[in-house]
Amino acid sequence: MAGNTALALHNVKTEVDRYISWPGQALSYKLGEYTIWQLRHKAEASLKDQFSLRDFHDFILGLGSVPLDVLKDEFEFWLKQQQN
Repeated sequence: MAGNTALALHNVKTEVDRYISWPGQALSYKLGEYTIWQLRHKAEASLKDQFSLRDFHDFILGLGSVPLDVLKDEFEFWLKQQQN
């Protein structure tokens, strides 16, 4: 990490310690990121010119911290509302 990023050595050590002590955090972050990315692309494809990135972000952030299954279910409901 020190040889491949512009992070200071202190930051590299902090990041390495975080990954070692909390290994599931990075994985769960990326799974959430990928799920939101998939939902965004589905909304863009379904809504076309009616898609609003601001509205999509407001919806996602408005849910707070929820399991991904709940996020997907709520998204489907939101998408149907947007289509009407």
